[in-house]
Amino acid sequence: MFLNAGNEEIRKKDIIGIFDLDTATVSKKTRDFLAAAEKSGQVNLLTYDLPRSFILTIEDDKQKIYLSQYSAGTLLARAEEIY
Repeated sequence: MFLNAGNEEIRKKDIIGIFDLDTATVSKKTRDFLAAAEKSGQVNLLTYDLPRSFILTIEDDKQKIYLSQYSAGTLLARAEEIY
């Protein structure tokens, strides 16, 4: 199963967590984590709009982060849909 997160579909089994950027980035540790991930090329931008959430995944034993224009609540609702 896949999660439509914007311009890309992400395998649900690879998702570790879905986080709201406004609340998650209050913590310096989270900001440092995202900065380090971006520096190492692990961040994928799924929108040219202002991102509202990020999705942390492990794909083929590699960490990836997707920035999405959708809210964390919207992505969680989509992830729970059964087709």
